[in-house]
Amino acid sequence: MSIDYIIGDETSGILRTHAEKAERDDRPAAESLEALRKNGIFALRTPRKYGGAWADTETVARRLTDLGRACPSTAWIAGACVTAKNIAVRCFPDSLIPEFWADPDAIVCGMGVPGARGESGPEGVRVSGRWPNVSGCEDAAWAVLALMVDGRFSFALIPVTDLAVERTWHMAGMRGTGSHTLVAEGTMVPAERIAAADPFHVGDLLLYSVTVLGPVVGAARGALDAINAMFASDRKPFMSSYSRMAESPGARHWLAEATHLVNRAENTMLAIAHAADSPDLTEAESPRLHMDLADAARDCRAAVERMLDLHGASGFNTANVLQRFWRDVSVGSRHPHLNPYLAVERFGSTLVTPR
Repeated sequence: MSIDYIIGDETSGILRTHAEKAERDDRPAAESLEALRKNGIFALRTPRKYGGAWADTETVARRLTDLGRACPSTAWIAGACVTAKNIAVRCFPDSLIPEFWADPDAIVCGMGVPGARGESGPEGVRVSGRWPNVSGCEDAAWAVLALMVDGRFSFALIPVTDLAVERTWHMAGMRGTGSHTLVAEGTMVPAERIAAADPFHVGDLLLYSVTVLGPVVGAARGALDAINAMFASDRKPFMSSYSRMAESPGARHWLAEATHLVNRAENTMLAIAHAADSPDLTEAESPRLHMDLADAARDCRAAVERMLDLHGASGFNTANVLQRFWRDVSVGSRHPHLNPYLAVERFGSTLVTPR
């Protein structure tokens, strides 16, 4: 299923056209965000009662992959919005916060690592602290932020206008995500917008991982689009007697391997997404599924490396889209949700019991 079928020729074109601008500005392009808003992307995890889709995990995975094929950074913002809205639903009785859901297409950012502390008082909770790496914070209406309140791990719903933004995101890849730092300096938050957090269900944890992996798989697909276009052109392997890339058995072999790796990564992700929504899912399955997630991320990296071998050094020209996909995959696939050595550690602990 192609990106044009899912989000339309116009939308995919807008994302591709403004991908370089997003990277240059260290934040998503306004034109791209508006295109996603019109397509209902930011309402994927808005409850239906508030005009959203409340899409299942497999649908989220497919949509983020298709977006990432055009602009991984913008897809990442959409994934962060899914995660933040899901946490808001799980932690808060939404009947108490109708203002949070007033706009079903609002961009919501968040951070699950407690970067602040709250002091309870008669007027609410006074919050002070810093949350780094909050993707999309400059364009979000609300932030769903972890903090410690009275010794309890909690989440707060805070309008971004009540916070300061420090532009600290200067990375080699996923630059357009605008994952800057949010700062609260004695911000007063109404008590009903603070909730102690219970442990997340394994299905929710898998959803959060899929929102990270989807843009990475999409980036690998975008890179593969560039390589397939190269094979369809008149380009030939440099310093060879071949007149076209497709004449080289070695090039065809490398293309087959890269395509297989991308397909395997996507199929693995979709299988995990399907499992995340299963009512029969248990905590015991979590280590194996997270191992699969990490493997899918590594498949994306390996696939793009083969593509760069096919393209040669010119693939690293800053005007070549392939190098941007390479950097986005390299950074995005190393998110903590996709950490390979911790996934191996957790899975291994289920196989043997230390003496």
